[in-house]
Amino acid sequence: QVQLVESGGGLVQPGGSLRLSCAASGRIISISAMGWYRQAPGKQRELVADITRGGITNYADSVKGRFTISRDNAKNTVYLQMNSLKPEDTAVYYCKGGVLTGPDWSFRDYWGQGTQVTVSS
Repeated sequence: QVQLVESGGGLVQPGGSLRLSCAASGRIISISAMGWYRQAPGKQRELVADITRGGITNYADSVKGRFTISRDNAKNTVYLQMNSLKPEDTAVYYCKGGVLTGPDWSFRDYWGQGTQVTVSS
């Protein structure tokens, strides 16, 4: 009943910027925390940043000062502004949201399909 769709990935040179978006749709009553995760080849998936419904943010040490997470609750959308990108940021980026759905009023985590970010000269 709920889908999260990421967009905005692509190829960028080191030092460049990208802005990722993730929009949730379906029978949504409310979304609690939303977050961005990434998985590089040969590595485990890791948390990049997350944000509560009230706007409290948390970042991985590797991206602090370079990435900014934000959300628009009216649009059920979370964003990740990525600046000063480095080759080590190359990964598939996934969106996650804690979604309360209707009419069944169940709550669970949903994941997006992922979007590729490649940082290379």
